[in-house]
Amino acid sequence: MEESLSGTLAIDLGNTNTVVAFQDQREINSILVEIPNISSSPGVIPSAVWFEEPSKIPKIGISALKMRDNSNSDIFFHSNFKRLIGNSVEKVSQKNILKPNECGEKFFQILWANIPQKYNIRRLVLTAPIDTYKGYREWLVKLCEKISVDEIALVDEPTAASFGINVPFGSKIMTLDIGGSTVDMNIVKIEGGEGKSGPIAELLKFKGNDVSSISKQKIRCAEIIAKTGSKIGGKDIDQWIVDNFIPGNNFINNLSKAEKIKCKLSSSVIKYENKYPIKLFTEQNKEDEFYLSKEIFEKILNDNNLLNHLNSLLKDLLNQARGKFCTVDELNAIVLVGGGTQIPLIKEWITKKIPKVEIKSPPPIETIALGALAMTPGVKIKDILNKGLSIRLFNKREQKHFWHPIFCRGQTWPTETPFKLILQASKKNQEIFEIIIGETQKERAYDVIFENGLPKLSEIQNEEEIIKWDKKPLKIVLKNRSNIGKDTLKLFFKITKNADLLVKCFDIKDEFFGEYNLGNIF
Repeated sequence: MEESLSGTLAIDLGNTNTVVAFQDQREINSILVEIPNISSSPGVIPSAVWFEEPSKIPKIGISALKMRDNSNSDIFFHSNFKRLIGNSVEKVSQKNILKPNECGEKFFQILWANIPQKYNIRRLVLTAPIDTYKGYREWLVKLCEKISVDEIALVDEPTAASFGINVPFGSKIMTLDIGGSTVDMNIVKIEGGEGKSGPIAELLKFKGNDVSSISKQKIRCAEIIAKTGSKIGGKDIDQWIVDNFIPGNNFINNLSKAEKIKCKLSSSVIKYENKYPIKLFTEQNKEDEFYLSKEIFEKILNDNNLLNHLNSLLKDLLNQARGKFCTVDELNAIVLVGGGTQIPLIKEWITKKIPKVEIKSPPPIETIALGALAMTPGVKIKDILNKGLSIRLFNKREQKHFWHPIFCRGQTWPTETPFKLILQASKKNQEIFEIIIGETQKERAYDVIFENGLPKLSEIQNEEEIIKWDKKPLKIVLKNRSNIGKDTLKLFFKITKNADLLVKCFDIKDEFFGEYNLGNIF
């Protein structure tokens, strides 16, 4: 008998492919879920639906793709529907039987019904595009009413991608996504950082109840700084390959073969000059053999002005970002998403265009789904801080002490990444630094005042009240004295699973002083 697995399922609905991943609550590693006759490869399902009429069984994934050559496919075959859900700008095809919302619903219902029984799904996490988040979320909330799982969470795609590549909270990242039918470029700022609460998934359903409208948690989406894109993608590149040998030919079998050799030529181990055979149908039943190399492949891309097109999109993106006071120098990383970004010519292009920013190239298709799992982990027990923690610092300009936040109320712990703080000397020839921690005693709140006998909220908020811990402060003795205003210490704070506040201390030249337990947060 097959062993049952219990944990979290992530579904990342994409415009071209949908990814399904599972994490058992007893395991750290995730599993890409394979569904017979639906998946094209482990965890990957083509985002396609074949639907004729209610009396006939609809098909999704690879089974739907096989129907594309059938008669009336322009009516019964549905794809590219994800980007239209919650999107009031783009026009919907009038030929298809199903509207995009209905198509997405059919896709989810069939997918959900075919998840292998060995997976006991305790929690479902879904992803949503950031540019149409509000409308897409409304659609998902209605969809979740029909999904029988007790706990459903939602996370925006850029934030999930940031978890997949492990960039710090508060980072500004650029994403280049070349999928099957679109190119998308965006620059976003991830929630958190600088003592702010890190991003967490939004609960839509809890203990079987809809909490999407009554939950007090705030939607913490990534902030869009700039966005651009076009309806050019991997399928167009496949057509260009076929057109290079047989102009005007668009047989489905030829396009599938072009896609396979495109993926092969995108491998880093393939030599530039080596030629590889590709058999294409020149007529319905006549097949000829042609040869393709990386050199010829790159010429095809250049002849079709792909790099010029990407240059134009990137210029537009960076101009938008500058309009919001964001420059290339502020980017923490460039993330490559989608199969098209694996083409060496495209990787070389973005590396040359923005040479000083780290390029991250995670698994191109499953990154967002795996990042979504990381935000709703099955093996990591998370709690939420019910009070903030701060460190006492000295403001030399105002000549007084103040509290600087380290961790805020509502932030999850144990912490994934430490909070970094650089301390300066506050006096001449300073030899000792004293680490004094305080906690939030009273959160900011609006005072209720009475005006003409009626209760009214005051316009000015009370300040947070922070009280110093009664624990003995940590004293760090320097090897060399430091002068006022000079960067001297690097501190890295974290909260452990035992609720201890730890700090690692380094001098400004990264010499390690030690790790200290400042006390328990309870």
